[in-house]
Amino acid sequence: MEHQEVADSKTDPLCISQLKISSSLDPGDLLKSHRHSPIKVQESEETWGVEDDDDLTDPNFDTVEGNGHSDPTSCFDADLSEYKKKATVIVEEYFGTNDVVSVANELKELGMPEYRYYFVKKLVSMAMDRHDKEKEMAAFLLSTLYADIIDPPEVYRGFNKLVASADDLSVDIPDAVDVLAVFVARAIVDDILPPAFLKKQMKLLPDNSKGVEVLRKAEKSYLATPLHAEVVEKRWGGTDNWTAEDVKARINDLLKEYVMSGDKKEAFRCIKGLKVPFFHHEIVKRALIMAMERRKAEVRLLDLLKETIEVGLINSTQVTKGFSRIIDSIEDLSLDIPDARRILQSFISKAASEGWLCASSLKSLSADAGEKLLENSSANVFKDKAKSIIREYFLSGDTSEVVHCLDTELNASSSQLRAIFVKYLITLAMDRKKREKEMACVLVSTLGFPPKDVRNAFSMLIESADDTALDNPVVVEDLAMFLARAVVDEVLAPRDLEEVLNQTPEAGSSVGEKVIQMAKTLLKARLSGERILRCWGGGGIETNSPGSTVKEVKEKIQILLEEYVSGGDLREASRCVKELGMPFFHHEVVKKSVVRIIEEKENEERLWKLLKVCFDSGLVTIYQMTKGFKRVDESLEDLSLDVPDAAKKFSSCVERGKLEGFLDESFACEESQSKKQNGSSSSSG
Repeated sequence: MEHQEVADSKTDPLCISQLKISSSLDPGDLLKSHRHSPIKVQESEETWGVEDDDDLTDPNFDTVEGNGHSDPTSCFDADLSEYKKKATVIVEEYFGTNDVVSVANELKELGMPEYRYYFVKKLVSMAMDRHDKEKEMAAFLLSTLYADIIDPPEVYRGFNKLVASADDLSVDIPDAVDVLAVFVARAIVDDILPPAFLKKQMKLLPDNSKGVEVLRKAEKSYLATPLHAEVVEKRWGGTDNWTAEDVKARINDLLKEYVMSGDKKEAFRCIKGLKVPFFHHEIVKRALIMAMERRKAEVRLLDLLKETIEVGLINSTQVTKGFSRIIDSIEDLSLDIPDARRILQSFISKAASEGWLCASSLKSLSADAGEKLLENSSANVFKDKAKSIIREYFLSGDTSEVVHCLDTELNASSSQLRAIFVKYLITLAMDRKKREKEMACVLVSTLGFPPKDVRNAFSMLIESADDTALDNPVVVEDLAMFLARAVVDEVLAPRDLEEVLNQTPEAGSSVGEKVIQMAKTLLKARLSGERILRCWGGGGIETNSPGSTVKEVKEKIQILLEEYVSGGDLREASRCVKELGMPFFHHEVVKKSVVRIIEEKENEERLWKLLKVCFDSGLVTIYQMTKGFKRVDESLEDLSLDVPDAAKKFSSCVERGKLEGFLDESFACEESQSKKQNGSSSSSG
């Protein structure tokens, strides 16, 4: 396996870590954390620094252990070797003491956070060869240290290494596949691994590897079963073993008891008894939600939080994180508590004025920031519709269909919804192939949204880049390319780049700066316009390359209908419709069939029979059938130029469709009726 040498990120502005992009990491720390210029390990053929996708999936790509060979820059190997020894000792001591706080403190003192993926791997691999108690302790420790001590990308990378080394683990641990499958499933249930981890890793591993067996077993045997969360959480759970859900339940109980009794001393005792100080943000979060839901208990709950901070029971970092988690979920909370945003703002103001919260470290809840959040149920409905529209577009490539759908959903004041649509379009495209990325760029250019809305979309994308990185390690590079492409396509002006950065809630964050810097570098390069236009295999909006897909499909539909009408082979026609492979585009089959019937071309009964068979077999859904008829209704004005009584014939087709059962009785020719009314009123005038 060949690996390219990677230059220092300080000397190459395009060299950005694919895994470590957390905004909490100071760029200067990259130099302090022993990531020096390229270091090659002779026997293992590994390159340290920025890893490419192949490295991540190579089971042999791991830290160097005792091979006896090193580069002149041996400090790197020494640091790693020292980290491994200390990590092993920490894990051994934890299994003996069950002291989560001690582990957290020792990891912080040990430093070198870029190696914590190895701690994840070591913890799980050592637990796999022990009793259920140690397995449960390992799962609980990961859930507790997640985000605060071990960054999400390091957890992801640790499990990546574990799955890749499943073949080796199976040599010493006979049931390694099953045990590791439970660990993976547990990590997903505990929200420390994204569900997409399974499919992404499965695509990258050899089909006959133990790693693939692990992923399949995790998905089918544990995550696909009824009550899977409860089953997975209790898999190793004894009376002395607490899962993350157990802790959450205990927190909920202690808050309820406190609200009833008002006994702060008892509440303090219960909080200390949890012995999970790095999970105290959950106490803050649940107390705030309970205060929103039970307004009579608001004063008592806020007073409890204030005193826990004053006596040092909960530290300021945990308080900030608790508030931040509420802000992140305010969109969902607003569905159950309509006034949630205003209430939370009052909590923040009160806590800041009393000195137990640093409000400046929180994201804004102002109107401008609120524009980027979904504030009501109608916006949530649009969010689901947007995803459906985008997925259909990726299948059909029909930009006109997207424009038509958005015209019915949006109006001139729908600025936030337009930004949300662009955000989802790019997010979904980033998780797909080059074809979909190119299609997304073409669609953004075609829609002609105001620059402000596109800027807002990119600001939201940058804001959520840390989470996106869990599924897409090269999110920074992808976002930079999309942003540069928007400038080349004149969707945004070059000056909009800085505006995008300024609009992000955490302006000046390392993620935002990296994206903007990379976009600028791409735009400054020689022949940048042409290179950016062809970065995903397209030629820009002028060539309309994705649009050719829908044109080809329309031609195929036209041919199959002509062949069916002349030959009458119903089974062959149905097979051809199915083999189009585009169920979201079957409305075009309906439309073209109805138009042929209106034009009174030969054998119209055959067309009715085809529609009936396609509908009865489920090949064409009632939604696609209705959509096809609506498309004919919308084109009646043009159709009437060739067929003067097209409207009358279409009405007869609608009645026939209702009679056959594939049109709902509520279907009405709205377009044609409105035109008739307009025509009659104008003639009478």
